[in-house]
This record gives sequence, structure tokens and C-alpha cells, in this order.
Amino acid sequence: MKIRQLNKLWTGFGSFTLAAAAVASSDAPTATSAFQPTVEPMQLAQGGEGGEAGESPSSYTLLSTDPQAYAFNVRPQVHNYAALVYDSYRQATAEAKKMQAAVEAFLQQPTAATLAQARQQWVAARPSYLVTEVFRFYDGPIDVAADGSPGPESRINAWPLNEAFIDYVKGQPASGLIGDVEVELTRASIVSRDQVSDEADVTTGWHAIEFLLWGQDFNDAGPGERPHTDYLPGDPVRERRRLYLQTVTAMLVDDLAALEADWAPDADNYRRRFLALEPREALGRAVNGMANLVGHELATERLAVALDSGDQEDEHSCFSDTTHQDHLFDLRGARNIWFGSRGEQPAADGLGALVRKLDPAMAERTDALLTQALAAVALMDRPFERVLRAEPGSEPRQRAEAAITALQQLGAQFGAVGRRLGVLVIVPGLDSAAG
Repeated sequence: MKIRQLNKLWTGFGSFTLAAAAVASSDAPTATSAFQPTVEPMQLAQGGEGGEAGESPSSYTLLSTDPQAYAFNVRPQVHNYAALVYDSYRQATAEAKKMQAAVEAFLQQPTAATLAQARQQWVAARPSYLVTEVFRFYDGPIDVAADGSPGPESRINAWPLNEAFIDYVKGQPASGLIGDVEVELTRASIVSRDQVSDEADVTTGWHAIEFLLWGQDFNDAGPGERPHTDYLPGDPVRERRRLYLQTVTAMLVDDLAALEADWAPDADNYRRRFLALEPREALGRAVNGMANLVGHELATERLAVALDSGDQEDEHSCFSDTTHQDHLFDLRGARNIWFGSRGEQPAADGLGALVRKLDPAMAERTDALLTQALAAVALMDRPFERVLRAEPGSEPRQRAEAAITALQQLGAQFGAVGRRLGVLVIVPGLDSAAG
């Protein structure tokens, strides 16, 4: 796995160098072409996500020798962002609870029909979580808990996943924690074994549930085909599989509910502390989440790395063949912050509305790059494994490469937006002063 990590870092560096150059060389006029803030050195603090480098700045606020450089009010955008985060996590929790109910119904009466319903609810619940991934990468509660320990993100959405660490796989009928009857299956025992010796030894979260519902995918025309008979009661191993699915599904719901509480209004929680920050400091966190998700996590980790390896194990939701919605709804999350709304109409206190007032040309270019990225991602072949099997230079590969380029350009543009608003944006491979 160390080689894979190095490959990620190298790919990210090259990708963002190109993206920053693309934005910097654009012929599009901007009202800020003569605007050059003075960037003071920032002390970097160890810990937290902050991209692959594992660092977060001690301050996201840029300084300027011009006292009027940042003489605009961003407080409405900060409050809009906090409300959007809460609303999004609340929706994610509600949809996960529907999935949990479907899983419970399946376990009570395991049939092909109830398994199909549980799978359908997994697919239906997933987008509401995906749009929240943009709230990462700045040591918020998803990444870092209040006591400084790691947040629940790795329990919620860790991947890639070594299937054999959880359950049987082809050629290994008794593998995994489920097959090891010497291990008592509890929340504590499952978490204590999560990603201990290898990052792929994932035991919890969306993709563990996905594997338990679909099984390995050997079907070129569709997703995995795990039989419902894997969950019939009466057999010791099947009983363990039933307990495992029930346990990790409940854990996912609880983790999402905790994040909802972290952002709830009128409570002594992260949201209160976030709103108490200097407004540009808070806004910097929001913009960093956007730039990191789009320009690095999505473009590099989830697309470029998978294309480079051609390995289905690097496909995000490979068991259900729904990776396309991972890409689309991750990007939709960034679009929601830009719009300031989960709806189709931009909000008056959204980030895009503020940029439009300060710099119409920059807002127009951001709109164009966002539209371009959404279209490019939507055009990629489905299921995504077809892209991974395609020959270099083929149309499926070209469409995926075009999507990567569009995402890199948009990520770099979000960095430029942040700089215009006086906030520091740090993305692996993207110089904070580039763009």
C-alpha cells in the first residue's frame, strides 16, 4: 500500500501543477488582475487531514498591506455555510435510517426481494452522504473529534476495501472476521481491527455495507450477485454475517447522527465554535473543503489513481457499480456551497453571490468551470469499471481524462476564489499562491 500512497502523492503533484498553470494562463479577463495581496507566512500545524500531507494551517486568513483589500462582509456566507452543513448532515442521517430499516426488514425475512430492497435503499441513501464530503479537509468534526482524536470519516467512507478481511471471497470460503468464529463480533471488536496493519483492511462504513449486500463483483454487465441465502438464520457463520451487517449499519447511522448534532443550531457544539471564528477564518475552511475535494480527492484519488492502476479495487463503489453517482454527487456538494443552496437556484448569501458582487468576471469563470466539470463527469461511461478496462486512447479513457482535467481546473479556480476573498487555500500539489 505504500507504493500506492506514493503514487497518489506524485499524481496529485503533477495534476495540480497543470491545473494551476491552466488557470493562470487563461485568457478570461478578471477584475482582480491588478489585485495582489501580500501573503504573510503561515505557521503550519501538524495533525488533521488537510490533504495527503496531513497538515493544516494555523490560520486560513491572508493579510494585506492594503487596509481596504478585504473590506467586505463575509459573515452572511459563513452563516449560510453552517446552515447548509447541518441541513445536509440531517438529510444524510435520515436517508441512512431508511437504509437501516430496509436492512432490518431483510434480516427479519431474508429473501431475494428484501435483499433487493435493502440494496435499493443503499443506493438511494448514498447521494445524501456524498454531498457532505465537501465539508472535509479542514479539521472539522468529520475529520477531527472535539478531543483531538480522529473523526468518524474513516469509519464512514474508508476505501479501498479488502473484502477478505470481512467475509468470504472467491477461493477463500472461510476468510474474514465473519469466518473467524473465535472473534466475538461487537462494535468494539470491529472498530479495534479497522485499518490496523493495512489501510485496505476496512471493517466499517458505506463500503463494508455495500460488500455485505452485493458481494464481490464478477459480473461485467452488472454489480455483485451475493445470494440472499447468505443471510438465512440457523448456521453459525451466517448468524455472524447477519450480526455484522446489522452492527455496521447501526454504526454508520450513529456516526452520521453525531455529525448532524455537531452542526445543529443553538447548541454547544462545533457549529457554535465555527461561527465564533473570525469570519474570513471560517470561510477559509469552507473554500479549502471545496478545493481539496474537487481538485485532489475527486480528480486524483478517485479518478486518476484508478485510471493509472486499471484495478477495480481502486473504484470507489465497485460492488454496487454506482461509482458514477459518487463522482457526480461529490461535485454536487461543491456546487451546493457555491450556490449556497441544495436547490437549483443560487441563494443571495451563497459564496457565488459574494464573488459576483466583488468580481463578476471571476464568478462567471467559476460558473463556467463548474458547468464544464459537471458535464464532463456526467459523460463518463457507466459503470466506471468499463473505463478501467478500456484501452489507453479509447473514447472511455478520453472522457475520463477530460473529466480529470475539468476537475483540476475547477479546483485551482476555487483556490483563486479563496485568494480573492483573502483566505489561504492548501491543496496537495497546488501552491497557495498559484492560480
